[in-house]
Amino acid sequence: MLFESNHDAKMTRTRNRPLVRGLVSSRAAAVFALAAGAVGTGILWYGVNPTTAMLGAANAVLYACIYTPLKRIHPVNTWIGAIVGGIPPLMGWCAAGGHYITSSSPQSLADEASALLFSPASAGGWLLAALLFAWQFPHFNALAHPIRHEYFAAGYRMLVSLNPRMNTRVALRYSLLMFPICIGLSYVNVTDRYFVVTSSAINGWMAYEAFRFWRSGGGETKTAVLTARGLFWASVWHLPLVLVLAMAHKKGLWDGVYRSVKGLLGYPDDEEDEWEWVDEDEN
Repeated sequence: MLFESNHDAKMTRTRNRPLVRGLVSSRAAAVFALAAGAVGTGILWYGVNPTTAMLGAANAVLYACIYTPLKRIHPVNTWIGAIVGGIPPLMGWCAAGGHYITSSSPQSLADEASALLFSPASAGGWLLAALLFAWQFPHFNALAHPIRHEYFAAGYRMLVSLNPRMNTRVALRYSLLMFPICIGLSYVNVTDRYFVVTSSAINGWMAYEAFRFWRSGGGETKTAVLTARGLFWASVWHLPLVLVLAMAHKKGLWDGVYRSVKGLLGYPDDEEDEWEWVDEDEN
């Protein structure tokens, strides 16, 4: 907001931001931003692990210093912004992945980062990051369509205003990418195999809306506006539904529930049944 307050004032989507309205001074905003960045990075470094802290700090720099100025230079800014959106779930994976590092074998920061980011166990984190990365294109490309002329008038180089037809293709392309990403989560044992079925229903809904948006051509027609709105709302519901399904289909979750129910009902585990059968045979 510090870098773009003059341009934010030109768009209905951003003209009520506090810096535009003069509710916060630029100096106060700068102090808050630097303090929040420093304190947040410190909390992650000492309270979680250095790898998560470095990802967070790098993401702040990527957003403010690369993505933000690129918005006025080239449409590739959307891809950089999607990386920014994909890093937080990877940070969460690294934060929860401290069990990869054993206290009995101290490691350097490079060793820790390698274990958390580049070991076979990190595949789930990268797939979650890919999910957030891909999701942002149908979401933002549909959201931006009704206000594409405002982006152009404010000097932003967005695909939706420079090439509306390509904007619809990109939205459809990344909607379809959701299918292999969700299959991948099952393949690396983050979720069970039934997640492929349930997530495909939600992915299919968003892909269908993206197809309708693509078929509209993304121009000035009423159909283009209506299909953009349909894709936007599909994307709004898509992300929480897929993530809730991923939690519900967490690998091993229902096996644990099954064993708990068996225990409450007084039935022994399968492992106990096997030992009892062996003992009876020996007798």
